[in-house]
Amino acid sequence: MRYELYYWSGIQGRGEYVRLALEDAGVDYVDVARERGDNAIMPFLRGRQEGALPFAPPFLKAGRLVIAQTVTILAYLGPHLGLVPGGQSAEIYAQQLQMTISDFIVEIHDTHHPIAASQYYEEQRTAARKRSQVFREERLPKFLAYFEQVIERGNGRQALSRHSYVDLSLFQLISGLDYAFPNAMRRMQKRIPRLRALAERVAERPNIAAYLASPRRIPFNEEGIFRHYAELDPTR
Repeated sequence: MRYELYYWSGIQGRGEYVRLALEDAGVDYVDVARERGDNAIMPFLRGRQEGALPFAPPFLKAGRLVIAQTVTILAYLGPHLGLVPGGQSAEIYAQQLQMTISDFIVEIHDTHHPIAASQYYEEQRTAARKRSQVFREERLPKFLAYFEQVIERGNGRQALSRHSYVDLSLFQLISGLDYAFPNAMRRMQKRIPRLRALAERVAERPNIAAYLASPRRIPFNEEGIFRHYAELDPTR
């Protein structure tokens, strides 16, 4: 099957978690907006295409299926791409972990847009500084400690009993946080050895390494979820 991924062309965003799964599996897919422009997304959002009505990208077209929401897309792709261990319990646990990652992503986004996504960062800088302080001191350690424990309870190397889409998503989290909060992440370094090792192993997987070195990997930038603003990540 040739998959079609619909996500905005200029940012990694939530679409990157799906891209990583497709790239790791080495399957045939089209990153539609990268080839045809962002306007290719709009007929689906306006209800002019058959199938399920997505609220927002990312969504995936698999044959006649239109699947929206990152967690749902990955839960669908996992068994098809061999990116989740077999059995209902493993599939449910993978989905649970991905939902927790999704919760974390919301909190990361809200460090730079704590009031409204419709406002520019510069319009909410004071609130962003306050929100980021709480994030760095409380929420970042809490989430990362949880995922560190997940790996410990898995097999010590991965979130589940073998490589899964959850590992790919944890790699993306660590990569994005290193970009957005390098100082805070350096302070966390000794507390997350398993997460660090996992991220390094994922980056070395042949298909992922090739993807990261290719122009298909959109660089982190100040338009996506992970944004670096020095004032939100002080050295102390």
